[in-house]
Amino acid sequence: MLRAEELHHSFGSVRALDGVSFSVRPGQTLAIFGPNGAGKTTLLKVLAGLIRPQRGRAHVEGGRRAIGWIGHQAQLYNQLTVNENLRFWASLYDVPPPGELLARLGLDEHADRPVRALSRGLVQRVAIARALVHNPAVLLLDEPFTGLDRTAAETLGRLLAQHAAAGRATVLVTHNVEEGTGLATDVAFMRAGRFVHFAPRAGRGAQQVGEEYRDAIA
Repeated sequence: MLRAEELHHSFGSVRALDGVSFSVRPGQTLAIFGPNGAGKTTLLKVLAGLIRPQRGRAHVEGGRRAIGWIGHQAQLYNQLTVNENLRFWASLYDVPPPGELLARLGLDEHADRPVRALSRGLVQRVAIARALVHNPAVLLLDEPFTGLDRTAAETLGRLLAQHAAAGRATVLVTHNVEEGTGLATDVAFMRAGRFVHFAPRAGRGAQQVGEEYRDAIA
């Protein structure tokens, strides 16, 4: 469903990706951990087709229309309301507006408010709805829990679990080992543009994964 083959990308003298290869099959959720500057965001942007790698190849079955993306930018129109934003994105994929998703993310009472009037946490909820509006086969998520309160974070966790249970793939970049491990079927540790560890989670808890991660990047 998703495959990366020997991805290389540099910004000047800085190697953001240095020969990254992996695959994610239907139903898998890969959680990627790593320090700032490890190349995690660059990797997601290459997978999403937002950056062309200087070497190597990234392939997502179904192309960019099959991808749902949450990055550091919400990709919303601040002057439009929540409803107007989601109707616009739904129209791009020729799908109905996501009324049920609005309710599940606690956005129904904010539907007629412009995005510029929302808190950081509410904007993140709208960005999540935007990413899920077309029921994508592959989700690429860069710190999706940022700004969410506990209730919204739990709702997102349930949505991601349902996404995986439906046979869809997820790549999740997060600094939160507990949240990432709770959702992951596989974990990867990234440092200096390379995967220094990639393995099934295999029942390991957040504490054990966290200890392995600290050892791997030390």
